[in-house]
Amino acid sequence: MRKNMMFAVLLMTGLLVFGSSDIYAETKAPQSTPELKKTFVSSKKTLVFFMNPSGKPCGIQNEILQKLLKDRNNNFNLAYVDATKPADQKAFYDYGIRSMPALVLVDANGNIGRVFPPGIQSYETVSQALDSVK
Repeated sequence: MRKNMMFAVLLMTGLLVFGSSDIYAETKAPQSTPELKKTFVSSKKTLVFFMNPSGKPCGIQNEILQKLLKDRNNNFNLAYVDATKPADQKAFYDYGIRSMPALVLVDANGNIGRVFPPGIQSYETVSQALDSVK
């Protein structure tokens, strides 16, 4: 039992040290909403934004994302998943989202490239992630 516990600790440490992006490398992104189904058809990266439109942190995150979209000449898709829309509720469960704002980056092939920690992500953080995921 002690060996199993040590193995689990080492495994978790490795995951934290080496990051979580590779864990999702071949995981297909769920297409739980009509907007996600429509967005994933294109061959661009997609940033899935889980949000509450009346929440202040979500508003701040949206401003950052809109600026990034404009500065990058729309070279990625931005898909909204709205906590207030009943049709979007399944996506929260499918992606395991429990706090907002939350972002998930999906590559051009429809695979999850990165899951960001909950909370407001900076312009630089999102920009670097967009550059690192193919």
